[in-house]
Amino acid sequence: MKRISLTVHALDNVATVLDVATQDTLTMNGDLIDPGIPFGHKFALKTIEIGQDIIKYGVRIGVATQTITTGEHVHVHNCK
Repeated sequence: MKRISLTVHALDNVATVLDVATQDTLTMNGDLIDPGIPFGHKFALKTIEIGQDIIKYGVRIGVATQTITTGEHVHVHNCK
């Protein structure tokens, strides 16, 4: 099964997972993502370097506190 994700704006560097198939690692859009990302959580669409903005809905929602690789879970452990 392929995961369902949502990207809203062309500037977004994260997408939101919209399903509960946490064991799957490929989205319907062809993005490879880490297993275990829960419903409603974000993953990186591209590598986000430490200090770079996290962009969702075309606006800054946080800053990376460490380098986040493509497909990695984006949450409080790696951004603020």
